[in-house]
Amino acid sequence: MPPVKPFWETKTLKEMNPKEWESLCDGCGLCCLVRFEDEDTGEVIPTRVHCRLFDPLACRCIDYENRKAHVPDCIQLRPGNIEALAWMPMSCAYRRLHEGRGLASWHPLISGDPESVHRAGVSIRGQTISEDSLTDPEDALDFEAPDLIVERGRED
Repeated sequence: MPPVKPFWETKTLKEMNPKEWESLCDGCGLCCLVRFEDEDTGEVIPTRVHCRLFDPLACRCIDYENRKAHVPDCIQLRPGNIEALAWMPMSCAYRRLHEGRGLASWHPLISGDPESVHRAGVSIRGQTISEDSLTDPEDALDFEAPDLIVERGRED
């Protein structure tokens, strides 16, 4: 009998059930960074400032289920809006699968270890500050994220 392939290799993102969908999140935290869009160029500028609901040590939202009530502009990633979210990091499992690249070797579903994303240097653990620490939201631009943070995971 041939080995059973994992769900992410046999289903499209739209075919996944909620548990499968949520398990694709690698816990990197990159989607929780505050971003600005340049009105003239459309360029999205990520910062090293994280959302007030982000736990920088766990690399997870502290109130994921109710986040929209606290942060109305939090973008809920769904199969139908991935193409419109070009700012998603290259390492993001949702983006990788959408682009036909498969999961990276460090992804917890591949490695079996939720810490593998951090050891691989793909997460933002310990590299950010909270938006609550800023006097003015525009001050986040003073903490622009280096390209290295945003572009990791492209090659694997």
